[in-house]
Parts: sequence; structure tokens; C-alpha cells
Amino acid sequence: MSDEESYELLGFDNLLLPVGDLTEAVPFYERAGFTVGFRLDEAGIAILKVGGETPGVLLRQEDGLGHRPPPWPSPRVWLEVPDARKAAQRLTTAGIPLLDAPFSVATGWTVEIADPWGNVIGFTDYSKRPELARRV
Repeated sequence: MSDEESYELLGFDNLLLPVGDLTEAVPFYERAGFTVGFRLDEAGIAILKVGGETPGVLLRQEDGLGHRPPPWPSPRVWLEVPDARKAAQRLTTAGIPLLDAPFSVATGWTVEIADPWGNVIGFTDYSKRPELARRV
């Protein structure tokens, strides 16, 4: 590629999250509201669906990765939901601890969780800016 050529970012393929145990990770994410698109235990991967989009969250088993708290600051993945405060109630009912109470952001509300390996997932809504929200 010459200096004058460029490339265009077309969108997300998948977001990869390292987990220490696929057998433990998949039920955790199912309790958090994710649906499994497919799972290949022999390859140590599972794809979790995110809405109607083709890309998803790819869990990839990394041998030797133990449970750990999320490092701060750490990358966060925020996914859009219709109501983050209701998502927080559902997560709590499912036995998934919140990193903190739902908090206000410029577009609405957000709540975050961490999986046992320290990957942080946020659920955010557009209740303050509904014109920016996805249409469901």
C-alpha cells in the first residue's frame, strides 16, 4: 500500500473477549441476556449475538486466565438497550453484580458489569436523546 492509498473502516467484525473457561463464561453471558449464536468447544470459542447485527461478542478461551477484578481504567464495551435501569434490575435478579449503580450519561443511563475475568460490559440507553436510539 502506498502512502497515498488508504483504507476504509467498514464496521465491526466481532469483539473478542478472553475468558478462562468457556463452560463458565457462556452461562454467565446468557444470564446477562446474551444469546449464543454458535459455540465450538474444540476451538475454545463462542459467538454471542448482539441484537440483529451480524457481528457479535466472541468469547475466546485463554488457558491459564484466572478470575480477576477489572483493571481500572480498562476498555469498556457498551451495548445499547431500551432501558439501562431495567437492565440493571434484570442483571441483579440474575445474580450478576453491578460494578456500580446505574449512572447518568449525556444520552441516557448506563450500568456496567464485569465477567469473572475482568471484561467490562456496559448497557446504555438513549432515554435522554431518543432520536439517536436504534429503532426496535
